[in-house]
Amino acid sequence: MMRHSTFLLFILVPFVGSRNTVAPVLAPVMELQGVDVSHYQKVIDWEMVTERQAVDFAFVKATEGHDYRDSLFCRNWESLRRLGIRRGAYHFFRAFGCGDEQASNFLQFVEMLPGDLAPVLDIERTDGIATEIMLQEARVWLDIVESTLGIRPIIYTNQYFYERYLAGHFEDYPLWIARYSSERPLLTTGKKWDIWQYSSEGCVDGISRRVDLNVFPGGWEMLDKLCWFPASLGTEADVAP
Repeated sequence: MMRHSTFLLFILVPFVGSRNTVAPVLAPVMELQGVDVSHYQKVIDWEMVTERQAVDFAFVKATEGHDYRDSLFCRNWESLRRLGIRRGAYHFFRAFGCGDEQASNFLQFVEMLPGDLAPVLDIERTDGIATEIMLQEARVWLDIVESTLGIRPIIYTNQYFYERYLAGHFEDYPLWIARYSSERPLLTTGKKWDIWQYSSEGCVDGISRRVDLNVFPGGWEMLDKLCWFPASLGTEADVAP
């Protein structure tokens, strides 16, 4: 089962009765737990998911390429809204397709609400296309989605693909990185990741198949920085849960 997790942070504070001695104080740091799903997980009982374990956020596959739309996206998307689980939608990028057509597919299909996580571009295949073309079309998708919604999308990839193809590109975008290990990702560029997908073998009550597990290293205020709040609504605090 998934639970809100913490790790221990050492903070040095003055020790009572001594001017020069410091003692470690253990302070909990919050981490938020999430899953990401698609039609592969079949029909999900989100009520059971929320009853049996703590799932703070969920990403749902929406689209792929220029015309594919996930058959269970709408069901998952609405269930997450109804149950108050912070939600995000992702597009699986195909390098052989035009970035503008793929962006249109996503934007026409996904109806976002204030507080939803920023759109995600899942880029993990070259599809046999030259790297520079893949990067160019990915940039088109990112630019169109950002200019339309007014928020910078999140890039999802695995650590190997990042190091081989993406390192040095898109460095200003939030990064969701997959590394299936007990050790947290450490990227050669020094770029910090925002979300870590640490397993593809999660067992979650209410989801009949294995599911990806993710962690966000921070609390709700930090997560809000990755969420969509239209400018017309004013400050994020006005609409944050």
